[in-house]
Amino acid sequence: MNKTELVEAMAKASGLSKKDSEKALKAFTDTVSKELKKKGKVQLIGFGTFETSKRAARTGRNPQTGKEIKIPAAVAPKFKAGKALKNLVNKK
Repeated sequence: MNKTELVEAMAKASGLSKKDSEKALKAFTDTVSKELKKKGKVQLIGFGTFETSKRAARTGRNPQTGKEIKIPAAVAPKFKAGKALKNLVNKK
């Protein structure tokens, strides 16, 4: 599902217009992004948690040349699914 399809599905499920659904989705993604940028986390009980994870600097290899390269430390966004979401996905 891409963004357009998600907006359409949200509009259908909520009864909102596609324009309002797109605004709601943008507000959600912007809010989560801002919180993660501040190294915070967003926890939606039953759905999951958006947070950041620190990656240490490390040495890697260029797969084409085999030459060692230094990979700098970074902060990466991470999503951990909640129990209710896991159960829903695994339900048969």
